[in-house]
Amino acid sequence: MKKIAIIFLLFLGVQSTSFSQSLDEYLKVAAENNPELKAYFNEYLASLEKVPQVGALPDPELTMGFFFQPMERFMGNQQADIQLMQMFPWFGMLKTQKDEASKMALAQYEVFQDAKYRLFYQVKNTWYQLYRLEEEIRITEENLEILKQYERLALIRFQSADIGTGSGPSNMQQATSMNSGSSTSSASSMGGMSGGMTSGTSGKSSSKGGSSMGTSSSMNGGGSGMSDVLRVRIQIKELENTLALLEDSRLPIKAEFNQLLNRDINEVVSIADSLSGSVVSWERQALLDSITQNNPMLKMLDAEAEAYEAQKKMAKLEGRPMLGAGVNYMPFSPRTENGMPMGGNDMVMPMLRLTIPIYRKKYNALQKEAELKQLAVQQRRENTVNQLTTRWSTALRDLDDATRRTKLYREQTDLARQTLNLLMTSYATDGRDFEEVLRVQQQLLDYQLKLITSIVDQHVTIAMLENLAATELN
Repeated sequence: MKKIAIIFLLFLGVQSTSFSQSLDEYLKVAAENNPELKAYFNEYLASLEKVPQVGALPDPELTMGFFFQPMERFMGNQQADIQLMQMFPWFGMLKTQKDEASKMALAQYEVFQDAKYRLFYQVKNTWYQLYRLEEEIRITEENLEILKQYERLALIRFQSADIGTGSGPSNMQQATSMNSGSSTSSASSMGGMSGGMTSGTSGKSSSKGGSSMGTSSSMNGGGSGMSDVLRVRIQIKELENTLALLEDSRLPIKAEFNQLLNRDINEVVSIADSLSGSVVSWERQALLDSITQNNPMLKMLDAEAEAYEAQKKMAKLEGRPMLGAGVNYMPFSPRTENGMPMGGNDMVMPMLRLTIPIYRKKYNALQKEAELKQLAVQQRRENTVNQLTTRWSTALRDLDDATRRTKLYREQTDLARQTLNLLMTSYATDGRDFEEVLRVQQQLLDYQLKLITSIVDQHVTIAMLENLAATELN
């Protein structure tokens, strides 16, 4: 049992990866605790126990017969008849049976290996989805705070426009009542600066076009300022709803991850602080060759084909005679004849038994059955190779797409930030293009979220390729 335990630990060994030490530890925990993986390993151990079952001789046969009354014979009175017989299969039969059982056990081991790598992929995929969710929450919170700053800025400009025109305590009260959670102190400090700019602009308009035109311009500016406040509040509400949905998504993903590790669903999951883009260092054809050589399902089919080859050989050997060797023991007691004791010596007789397999139809059918099963396995292997090749090409396409998207969204994010800085400078100067500011801010948020998704897609696709090749690629 100690040897089996050591083998189990070797089977569950996890190579180090380049992502995060915590992910490596989670893979080890999953390998040790996942109940489905344990079930596959126990099935493999059970298949190993079949090898000694078929590798032994048939049990010897003991036949005993006793006479109620001794049978009178010339040698004396026979008391019983005892036979002991041991049958022997044809030469090479036991070795072939052990070989067939060993190949079937090897096939079961490859099933266990496939389950292990599928489990590792599920753990990695769920861990990456948790990372993406946490990053989306962080980015959404940051953008929500930025929108609240925009709200305060728009409200300050609206209040400053009312103060500059001298109209509207009612407008001021309306803006104050609609301001949800805005900072009064920051509004008053920024309002002084904006008010000065607005007064200067209003004075210039009055000198050119008269007081009535200046008043009309100020009223339009006030209406525009209020619409800016309402627009940003609409986006804040939408973003708050999105953030609530993201936070609600934590529990099911975390529960799925912990269940893969066979832990409590509320167990804390450690996530990496950052995840950079990743590439596969292998040549593409070399990767495909590794998949066709190392994939556990292909190895399982190869082991099954070898087992059916052994079954064909067994079918031929079963058509050969079986030999039996034994002994017949007959105890005698003396009998009296004409007053003289006669006989009484026990008799021991060696015996030989031979089976004659003359009914050949069943043996031919056994060979044909093994040949057809072997052919089916070969065809199934060919189909599996085709499916793995398709999944390999699809995964490489997805990896290339994720790499392109990562580069694109990095560039788009930088450009959106530059555009936003220019628009904010323009808005701070003359109060225009606030709607464009919000639109570009929404674009920036979208690019940031897409960038996180593309990076996660890279790692998930690489994990899929590792699952297919049953090896680490970095």
